[in-house]
Amino acid sequence: MRVAEGVGPLELADYQRAVRLLLRHPLITAAYPDRAALPLIRRWAAQLRTDLSEVLGYRLLTTGATARLLRVHDALDSTQPALTRTDRPFDRRRYAYLMLTLAALGRAGTQIALSELADAVAADAGRIDGLGMDTGRKPDRDAFVDAVAWLERRGALALADGSAADWVNNPDRAEALYDIDREVVGVVYRPSRVLQHLRSVTALLDADRGLAQGQATLRRAAARKARRLVLEQPVVYYADVDESLLGQLRAPALAEDLERLTGLGVERRAEGIAIIDTSGRLSDIRFPGAGTVAQAALLLAVRIAAHCGPANRRNRPALLPVPTAAERLAETAVRIDAALPYRNLLDDLADDASAPGTVRDEPAARCPFLPDTWLRTTMKTLVGEYGTAFGATWRADPDRLLREAVSLLAALRLVARVESGVLALPALARYRNVTAEVRSRPSQPALFEGL
Repeated sequence: MRVAEGVGPLELADYQRAVRLLLRHPLITAAYPDRAALPLIRRWAAQLRTDLSEVLGYRLLTTGATARLLRVHDALDSTQPALTRTDRPFDRRRYAYLMLTLAALGRAGTQIALSELADAVAADAGRIDGLGMDTGRKPDRDAFVDAVAWLERRGALALADGSAADWVNNPDRAEALYDIDREVVGVVYRPSRVLQHLRSVTALLDADRGLAQGQATLRRAAARKARRLVLEQPVVYYADVDESLLGQLRAPALAEDLERLTGLGVERRAEGIAIIDTSGRLSDIRFPGAGTVAQAALLLAVRIAAHCGPANRRNRPALLPVPTAAERLAETAVRIDAALPYRNLLDDLADDASAPGTVRDEPAARCPFLPDTWLRTTMKTLVGEYGTAFGATWRADPDRLLREAVSLLAALRLVARVESGVLALPALARYRNVTAEVRSRPSQPALFEGL
């Protein structure tokens, strides 16, 4: 079957725009991410449903006011968190309040006052050990309203009167009234498994459940997984995947299908494969990008690439083994599973928690190691050279800037964080000969200048 089989040449770019939009925003409503999104998805719904199922194994559900893409997850991804009103990642408390808010809205009518919703969430939170919610405490009100605002942006709630911000600051004198869109509320959260029956977060990932399958079915499943990996990850390194996927990743059909589906180019190198999205039309992280952290990360990447390159023959860094995908998954799963509220209570109903997939019995890839001391020294040098382009807060705290820059590079799979430093991954070499030109921020005039 050919991707976008029913799409004409003149309409292909419009169809690819719909694909990128849906992949970047799995939940689309009349107002989110904008008012033009849902009509575009509706226009191509039939072809999208066919292609996303055949190519990736995803399901597209559409209603009168929503489009919901149900993805298949092959790995745990911490790079796309829910964001607060100030664009900070949700913490555990906010995620818990978000789930409890959805549950309360499911029991409500067509309208609800913010204080009434808060009381319902507080009552449920009080029954959960270690959570709780005290509406008399401003930090708890802030966390709760962050969850409400997240739902409001997606159209599950619409402010009819009042102000949530005023309620946060003075709940005794202020109020807010919301209209509830029950259709949107019903599709925001669609878990693929019964969560109470799980002993580990890894049971949410795609896995072979032991059913007898023919060779054709297994090949089709492997092809879909390979396409998902390339589409969902910034870079897929061949050393990271098991043997069954290597042939699929190297097959010409994979690049042809993804390029026709998304309109973006696929780049192959000896170490791996990646979709190149320089425009930011698909990726949620644009790199290089604007802002102090993105600029510092690019400058740091250039210095790391030069330090690890062939020109630096005398002081080449040591090579250390890179943690495999299975090792990273196990480490992340342990941290998440440690927070499960009910341990060993549903073992008779629980699914196996073992991580899906197999690991090739081959020596681990080895990459250059940059210790924390070298990273700190380099970042202080960069702040000294380019600090006039950075915000004052970041200039005053180069260690924090280093942490954020390394986190960005790790999310892009350009480096791997290990104990006491980072490993420079192969894709970082594309920045080896990059020259950076950072414009200084305009200086503020003195208070009595010109008098």
